[in-house]
Amino acid sequence: MTVKSKKYLDELKAKDVKALNEDLVTAKKELFNLRFQNATNQLDNTARINEVRKNIARIQTVITEKQKVS
Repeated sequence: MTVKSKKYLDELKAKDVKALNEDLVTAKKELFNLRFQNATNQLDNTARINEVRKNIARIQTVITEKQKVS
């Protein structure tokens, strides 16, 4: 895990479940837009798709951890 992703994960763990759900919706919208741009050959940085997918997984993991604790 890189320093950048570790820092992002720490930021996620500091948030509450409501804020995490909002971040999840935002990330899913971004992923949809990236896929749409990729399909229409407008996307320059295709690696961003994988990055957003991993961020979605991280957010979902933190949400699950917080729900198990409470």
